[in-house]
Amino acid sequence: MFRLFKHYVPHAVVWLALIEFIALLASAEGAWHLYAHQAGFDAGALNDRGLPLATFAIANSLAMMATGMYGVEALRSMKFATARLLAAVSLGVIFLSVLGFLLPTATLWRANSLFAMALAIAALFAIRLALTQTAGADAFRRRILVLGAGPRAARLAALAAEPGSGLVVAGFVAMSGVERAVPGAVAREAIPNLSDHVVSLGAGEVVLAMEERRGSLPLADLLRVKTTGVHVNDIASFIERETGRVDLATTNPSGLIFSDGFSAGQRISRASKRVFDIVASLAVLVIGLPLIVIAGIAVKLDSRGPVFYRQPRVGLFGQSYDIVKIRSMRTDAEAAGKAVWASENDPRVTRVGQIIRKLRIDELPQTWCVLKGEMSFVGPRPERPSFVAELEQQMPYYAERHMVKPGLTGWAQINYPYGASVEDARVKLEYDLYYAKNYSPFLDLLILLQTVRVVLWPEGAR
Repeated sequence: MFRLFKHYVPHAVVWLALIEFIALLASAEGAWHLYAHQAGFDAGALNDRGLPLATFAIANSLAMMATGMYGVEALRSMKFATARLLAAVSLGVIFLSVLGFLLPTATLWRANSLFAMALAIAALFAIRLALTQTAGADAFRRRILVLGAGPRAARLAALAAEPGSGLVVAGFVAMSGVERAVPGAVAREAIPNLSDHVVSLGAGEVVLAMEERRGSLPLADLLRVKTTGVHVNDIASFIERETGRVDLATTNPSGLIFSDGFSAGQRISRASKRVFDIVASLAVLVIGLPLIVIAGIAVKLDSRGPVFYRQPRVGLFGQSYDIVKIRSMRTDAEAAGKAVWASENDPRVTRVGQIIRKLRIDELPQTWCVLKGEMSFVGPRPERPSFVAELEQQMPYYAERHMVKPGLTGWAQINYPYGASVEDARVKLEYDLYYAKNYSPFLDLLILLQTVRVVLWPEGAR
């Protein structure tokens, strides 16, 4: 795994993205020469067109990230990858058209762009076809050896067995006689040399998943394994890296205290995030104002009641504030006066509400809260005070999610779209803690790009 600004990305995905970026540059360069040959002029020096080539490659690379081209499904299915590729190219065309209108010299000419898009689609399709027909998903799978054969080790076995998993468990080593949750585990006494065993299995990483470490941690063996170049990791850090979640079942307070992370409150990070929020919220409010007006008129015509509604939410450091949204439910949605979890196909949602929720138009007025500093564009989604009081009693570390500003979109929202129960809130908390622990501008950018995917392919928006 490659650690990019505190967020882990599989090496194979990084290499694939780099290869495809080079393919985009080559497509733009090939299109330039093709057009020059047809029009009968000299192509000129490469330095003279460096900026247009770069903007073409960067725009389409970002569009591919936004449409999920580097997700598990796109890496395993050629059909899925092709559909997302066409969507990515469409997004790239839109972005380059806007950029070309603002900065004409920063983009390719229209004829060049047409040729470049055609060559890019062919090149990227060929790369993905070669990937799926040769290595397939196995190119993105890593072999691990698990030390332990109890319930924790069984969790890793289940994680490796999930569809699209990037793991292959090469073997389990039962470190004590009481660990019997994983059948077929090899007893530690039956292995003469643990480091040789790791090498013979071709494992690139050893994961500690023992139920009890005190007095049983094989330090000498682990040191020998480490010196052979094999990475050694504990189960909590491993699950966090693989799933993008802080696993509550294996995490303890000392693990969070002494681990690297939780730097979102540092002065430079906080200042840069605030500057982005101000600029972006002003832009969204100006550009989105016509949509807000149209949606407001539609809501007024569709059902009785106000266009907007306010609702108290818990924000930074547990402070309460009011969010503003376009009303998408009936005015009697909570007639009993008790907070109710949203549900899929919620009958309280109006006809217009269903549309504006799927398109996230109902969220646009919340950019006013971002401008005021009560929210950020990226962060954990704020919950209602009554839900927070309940959840803080039922699960550990829930208050820690309020150490960063709530956001319009977040790591939990792009990875786990539903949140209609206490168990769903627990999973979302694991994603929120991961975001708070591993915050970086790069992670914010990744979340914003992936939010485009969620909007384009809404998976049960509520």
